Amino acid sequence: MASLLDRVGTLISANLNWMVTQALKANSMAVLDEYIRKVEDNLEALEDAAATVGGEAKTLRRKFDEYDAKAKELDGNIDLFLREGKESLAVAAQSRFNTMQRLAVSYKEQAEAQEVEFQKLLEAKLKLEAKLTEVKQERVELEAMLELAKSKELTHKVVVGVAGVTTAEAGVGDIRDAIQKRLDKAAAQSQMDANRLDNQMSEVLEEDLLQRQLAERKKKLGM
Repeated sequence: MASLLDRVGTLISANLNWMVTQALKANSMAVLDEYIRKVEDNLEALEDAAATVGGEAKTLRRKFDEYDAKAKELDGNIDLFLREGKESLAVAAQSRFNTMQRLAVSYKEQAEAQEVEFQKLLEAKLKLEAKLTEVKQERVELEAMLELAKSKELTHKVVVGVAGVTTAEAGVGDIRDAIQKRLDKAAAQSQMDANRLDNQMSEVLEEDLLQRQLAERKKKLGM
């Protein structure tokens, strides 16, 4: 029983802040989950031990009451035998009284010891249950913190990714502008080429007109 109370005492005095710190460092609930498992196992053992010790205390207390009642009855009988002058019966009754009284005292001491042990187990059980409640609440809060941290990390990655895409889009925009400039230049060149062709055509047509005009003049002149 002492070893059980020692284990329970260790669990009750466990440093919760240390466990939380370890869980945060490892980014895992494993430390708290292991502690909770141990507490639950020992709570079960405590309940069983308390029930056993409590039952034994009741049995011993009942035995004490039984032998104490017999001792009190014999005590009265001894006085009766003495008053009636029955010395031999008084001696026998005294001997039996001594035995009953000794047994009654023994059972009383054992009952009281078991009752003390029973109370220790109940107190340990209450303290361990309180510690378990505290740790479970801490676990809920810690899990929420870790989930929030993961969410923020994910958000950070997304932001970094978006920043990268934005930079890439800026680069694509520059390329698009450069291509557009090339297209504009090509279009301008085409327009210039077209104008040059038009000019060449106009020049050819104008020269042809001049040649026809000169031919008409030569015809009139009989040349």
